Amino acid sequence: MEQTLYFILLLIALCSVSECVQRQYHFINVRKTWTEAQRYCRENYTDLATVDNMNDMIELNKSVKDSGVQYVWIGLERKWQWSSGDPALYLNWAPGQPDGTDECGFMRNGQWHDWPCSNSLTFICSSSNNMNTGLVFVNQAMNWRDAQSYCRQNHTDLVSVRNQNENQQLQKFISDNHISGDVWIGLFRDSWQWSDQSNSSFRYWYPGEPNNAGGNQNCAAIYPNTQGQWIDASCKDQYPFVCHEDKLILIKENLTWSEALRYCRQNHTDLVSVHSEEIQRRVMNVVKEASTEAVWLGLRYSHILGIWYWVSGDTVCYQNWAPGNGTGEEECERTVRSGAVQSGGDQRWISRPETDRLNFICSRYEE
Repeated sequence: MEQTLYFILLLIALCSVSECVQRQYHFINVRKTWTEAQRYCRENYTDLATVDNMNDMIELNKSVKDSGVQYVWIGLERKWQWSSGDPALYLNWAPGQPDGTDECGFMRNGQWHDWPCSNSLTFICSSSNNMNTGLVFVNQAMNWRDAQSYCRQNHTDLVSVRNQNENQQLQKFISDNHISGDVWIGLFRDSWQWSDQSNSSFRYWYPGEPNNAGGNQNCAAIYPNTQGQWIDASCKDQYPFVCHEDKLILIKENLTWSEALRYCRQNHTDLVSVHSEEIQRRVMNVVKEASTEAVWLGLRYSHILGIWYWVSGDTVCYQNWAPGNGTGEEECERTVRSGAVQSGGDQRWISRPETDRLNFICSRYEE
């Protein structure tokens, strides 16, 4: 009994000292354009660097320290996207376009141009009611925002052009309906976004930045001589860059808890420990892609001690149990229990028999 009490008191004492680095940063001292750097990071790590807070910024700066370089790419850019919310992966710009000064897109002779959103043009809506083409031409000049509102209220949205086939179909629609002049499409340039689609709102701009000097500075770089503060720069400039490697990876195989633990330790580092709200938020982002209703964590129940613990050695200080779970009462039947996180709903932790077969989350490197 005394040994059990001592162990529990030791765990409580350790709760204040556990810290976690969520991602590793890798400085690549090779000069590339922003897009080339992005491709390199995605092929070799996770993506161009994302920064969530000042702790991340400090870690990133450590990777660049004493490199002697002037500017370094990170994964922040101003992106073109569609009014429907789809990313603009296919782009069919006319030569010299976009020129970087404008925020909305129109079509002319099958190619795209950027233009001030405040200007007025006729436009084309997508429509689920038009069974032939799915398109509707509105022969009324409006600015881009008003055209977007009109399409959403009366049809579906401003038209999206997601591939070459859709671009050809739209051009045929324009030709068949004898539409002359320029027409708005649903293309616009949104605010700054991260390459890995993170929703981090953290920014660390150098005073006066971003200033879009020259009208074409749509990518972000850090300036090591100012503690890593950020500037905007032309994406065609060539700088060294920083990649990041996320700590967490979802494995979409259905394994028992013990099998999942073995898999993570053989292929990565361990089943994930969730000992802070920040890690829980990252777990919540990862489990959205799960194919099972719950996902294994590195959480285990000890019948001898009557406590939950992380197999990585971390203490269960931060907790996020669903009601009725994690109290010890559900473990009374002596079934070997392990901890999982719900992949839907409010994504709380639940107790499951360790023989259940679920997806699971591995940590990719030591903390």
